[in-house]
Amino acid sequence: MGGPTIREPAVAAVAATVVLVRDGPHGLETLMVVRHHEIDFARGAAVFPGGKLSVSDSDPRIAGRVRGGHLPGEQQFALRVAAVRETFEESGLLLARLGGAMIDGTQRAALHQRWQARVSSGGNAFVDMVCEEDLELALEQLVPYAHWVTPEVSPKRFDTHFFIAAAPPGQVAQHDGSEAVDSFWVRPADALDDCAQRRRTIIFPTLCNLALLAQTGDVAGAVQAARSRPLRRIQPTLGKRADGKLIPVLGPDCGYPELSPDLMNLVAR
Repeated sequence: MGGPTIREPAVAAVAATVVLVRDGPHGLETLMVVRHHEIDFARGAAVFPGGKLSVSDSDPRIAGRVRGGHLPGEQQFALRVAAVRETFEESGLLLARLGGAMIDGTQRAALHQRWQARVSSGGNAFVDMVCEEDLELALEQLVPYAHWVTPEVSPKRFDTHFFIAAAPPGQVAQHDGSEAVDSFWVRPADALDDCAQRRRTIIFPTLCNLALLAQTGDVAGAVQAARSRPLRRIQPTLGKRADGKLIPVLGPDCGYPELSPDLMNLVAR
């Protein structure tokens, strides 16, 4: 008789996520969207805007639509395009310029009305919008924040690159109603508390990045902290607690603060 079948780990889909931040009346706030309960990943959970890399994110037409024509390497360039595209799809916010100035709230609303449905349908619509509307993507405003890879034991895996950026002034979030059914600005500590009190569902990587974000009090500090710390590839493993439940475990030099026992109880299985 043959031995047990050894399954190869699922291929991790490359994805990009944006931690958009602003200075609110009581300190740093970040934008979160709530995933539709019928989608196949993080259903019903509050997350940062983002999604999988698309072939169109490497469209050569985009190369001439960034400040100074700066390309930080083929994949890093495509990841930043994906981050801007997914943020527009899910929240309506657009990191782009028109005539050399960041687009304002009125311009954003008009672009959203004209293009959101087409962009959400996929294909090259986002690139078409950028070119036809004579936009310049503000890719240089995206600062690498984190890099997370789903554990190998998971049936659905992602290789997710997080970026942080200041929210465009004057723009108002407008979730798409399909992938994202709600959007809201929240202080990182309040989001963690909402999850601990079971008022919101938040997955482990998002909780960890909220805890990291909560260590800074304003946009300038959060962006500078991201620029200063080394970017580590984080791939949690599974450990067993004394009660037999499995919990995600990070390495000792991961750079993340520990989550509270209440939050760890929620991610245990």
